Amino acid sequence: MPILPIDSGRYGSTEMRKIFEENTRLKYQLQFETSVAAAQARIRMIPKRAAEEIDRIVISNLVNLKRIRELESISEHDTAALIEALSEQCSVKTRPWVHYGLTSSDVVDTTISMQLHDVFKIIESKILTLTDRLLHKAHEFDTQPAVGRTHGQHASIISFGLKFAVWASEMTKHLERIEEGKKRFLVCKTLGVVGTGSLMGNRALEVQRIVSLNLHLYPIDASTQVISRERFAEMQFIIALIGCTLDKIATEIRNLQRTEIGELAEPFRSGQMGSSAVPVKRNPIKSERVSSLARLLRPLVIVSMENIPLWHERDLTNSANERFTIPMAPILLDEMLNLMTKVISELRIDREKIAANIKITNGNIYAEFVLDELIKKGVPRFEAYRDIQRIAFSSTGLNFFDAIRHDPKLSKLLSEKELATIFNPRDHLAASSKIISNVSKMARQFRRNISINPIQSRFK
Repeated sequence: MPILPIDSGRYGSTEMRKIFEENTRLKYQLQFETSVAAAQARIRMIPKRAAEEIDRIVISNLVNLKRIRELESISEHDTAALIEALSEQCSVKTRPWVHYGLTSSDVVDTTISMQLHDVFKIIESKILTLTDRLLHKAHEFDTQPAVGRTHGQHASIISFGLKFAVWASEMTKHLERIEEGKKRFLVCKTLGVVGTGSLMGNRALEVQRIVSLNLHLYPIDASTQVISRERFAEMQFIIALIGCTLDKIATEIRNLQRTEIGELAEPFRSGQMGSSAVPVKRNPIKSERVSSLARLLRPLVIVSMENIPLWHERDLTNSANERFTIPMAPILLDEMLNLMTKVISELRIDREKIAANIKITNGNIYAEFVLDELIKKGVPRFEAYRDIQRIAFSSTGLNFFDAIRHDPKLSKLLSEKELATIFNPRDHLAASSKIISNVSKMARQFRRNISINPIQSRFK
């Protein structure tokens, strides 16, 4: 019976969860074993017939989880049970060459890298899709003036589309981080008990190079018995960082969907219930779920950093928690990307409400531009600043435009025609369209520079 929501399929896509299922993990492990045997046979370290037999057994699916569990119940060592189950299927002449020169951590750590290789194919593809959706919204609303808020207060005019462009830019930066990080955390190790390649001697690095190439990984340059955990900590950090950006987007959507603001709303399908008690509510539950899962992602980085200082050439203090943290992070991020892509794709945006919110402060939102115009006319900055503040704070209920027009001092400096231009929101989008265009260009360029295969695991 499933215990965690991940186990029940509540979170994450089928293709992502499949990567971490036990049967799939076993296939990764066996692929590693046969790849090592093939590499060793290639340089005549072990007999060619032995490598071919190991490969036949792996392809034939003769090694199964049931037998591995039976053996593990005796040995209390899951990787040793795997090797024993594989050896049982081999002839007497081949058995000595199964897992030759390796240690269990070679299997475990390289398997993690193989899983992550497939994980990031999925994540990158979904980030690209989300980025496309964000850029579509950015262009759609690039000339839509809206309230820009700082400290929760109306500050100045912003292009509503610029919000989406900022998010798209950050998602592109995440793709850059992933591509740059792959050479550090998608690594292969075949160097045995303490990282010297002891039994394989001076040909150990050649074996590792061949295996790495075959598995589409990077050969580790130096290690102890285990791959240094700084590498997986970086992976966890990148995943958490992507999650934080999704949380940022979700938080903005939740705020803009507030009844008092009402500039946008999550998709709400027919038959959906927002509240069990209040039939008219449309709660931003998908964005709230993204924010909730982000709170779970961030602490996983701390756990991964705690795993870095191991005793000497290794201990097992990282092992148990990584059985949770390494599958959890990609599966949760996958869920968050799916949710946010759906939200952005079907987001309901109310142009009339956006325009109406600009007027809430009775024109005070144009104070930045009034200040700028006065400075250009030669008024010292802080003299102009205090005059604007005086008028704004004392003209309760009066439109800021009219308050300036009737002020004895500022009315002499600013004509009604100049004020009309200042108080036109469409005149204050500045470089917004150019910024949005630049982000689109950057995203297109990055897409051309990377090669992401269709979403699929290496195992059906």
